[in-house]
Amino acid sequence: MAEKMYILDTNVLIYDPSAIFSFKDRLVGIPIIVLEELDEFKSERSERGNNARHVIRYLDGLRERGSLRTGVLLDNGSTLQILFAPERGVIKTPLKADIADNVVLLTALYLKEKEKYEVHFVSKDINARVKADVLGIPAVDYLRGNIDEERFFKGWITLDVPAVQLKKEFPDELVQLAKKGLVPNEFVCLSSRNNPLNYRVFRYLGGDTFKSVIPPKFQWSLEPRNAQQLMALDLLMDPHIQLVSLIGPAGTGKTFLTLLAGLHQVLFTHVYEKILISRPVIPLGPDIGYLPGDIQEKLFSWMQPVYDNMELILHSATTQQHIELLKEEARERRGRGRRVEHKRERRPSPALQSVEQLINMGKISLEAITYMRGRSIPYQFIFIDEVQNLNPHEVKTLITRVGEGSKIIIAGDPFQIDSPYLDFSSNGLIVASDKFKNKSIFGTVFLETSERSELSRLASELL
Repeated sequence: MAEKMYILDTNVLIYDPSAIFSFKDRLVGIPIIVLEELDEFKSERSERGNNARHVIRYLDGLRERGSLRTGVLLDNGSTLQILFAPERGVIKTPLKADIADNVVLLTALYLKEKEKYEVHFVSKDINARVKADVLGIPAVDYLRGNIDEERFFKGWITLDVPAVQLKKEFPDELVQLAKKGLVPNEFVCLSSRNNPLNYRVFRYLGGDTFKSVIPPKFQWSLEPRNAQQLMALDLLMDPHIQLVSLIGPAGTGKTFLTLLAGLHQVLFTHVYEKILISRPVIPLGPDIGYLPGDIQEKLFSWMQPVYDNMELILHSATTQQHIELLKEEARERRGRGRRVEHKRERRPSPALQSVEQLINMGKISLEAITYMRGRSIPYQFIFIDEVQNLNPHEVKTLITRVGEGSKIIIAGDPFQIDSPYLDFSSNGLIVASDKFKNKSIFGTVFLETSERSELSRLASELL
């Protein structure tokens, strides 16, 4: 029986630098052309460059155990070997031999046909797997830590109950649900069988204890529009929950709710000293350094979705203040004739400063993920958006930056991924949510209802 060998593509090592240790009691091969590609990436000031350097350090450390060309025995019983490509003409295929991806496949094909190995090609590149299959090489995705799309943890369950149960302080169904098994901070939405708009939300705290969830009181007339938004705000406003993940498609309110909760806790309750906001730079290319201006000017366009949501909150606060002032003037006209100007002077104002003013005051900080490694961030409300474009290793790097007294919120849409080597089941947002789901300091909510506009909702459904 032929010996089984797993040949790793470059993208697997970039996705998970420790992938070489994931194949217990097997022969693991890395084509030398992969080392060439890692050499090209290692100087990048990006997560790809960081991961490339990790792999190279791993390989350099393994040289002390023996020759990488003939094979080095690893602690898990596997053997790692650097593979050389066959000479031109030894293997005849229609693939162009001057393309790195094809060189990897030709190396695998040579080992299969000439050396008689049972070769399995491991790659995050779908097209590379297709070409491998055409060549007769079994090809698989690297699935370590992947989460099945059908069973990912939403953070809540729903249950229809008789309307009379909703009038009780804690409906009878909650006790039965706790016995069947809930995880800490999982939500239960109980709705009337005859009226789905009549519902109550509870958060499971462990044992047989539940918390009734009610809308938080803000300085502005802003409230959750559905049950999932209520759940999200409950986690965002609880300082005991140090890690929150908000998952859902565009328009469900992930960014808006996070900024709303952050502004309230920074400016009014002073739970945190400031809001730190960051997003991956994938849509803008390899680095924001190619944009003109200083760091804040570069971040402006990159952070435009954040600015849009901040402006909406500021507009709501200003509108509320204006409406309340008009109501106050009307009361004065109907009252005893006290001077409106005098009331205006005594009335506290809940108005907010502009985004630029909040940044200048040090209450909001815009950061590039590239420069967050190595930091310890205390007493801050940390918001990382678009996390579906990060792999689990990158998310781990971010979460480990959280210092004393800080809270981190990771948010994104796992159905809309820009990274070529990530999908719903392997991105860092979904994997981190699954790994933390049994921890009391963690909570997650899948927001499924778009509240942006009717047009936005229809576009999500139809296009």
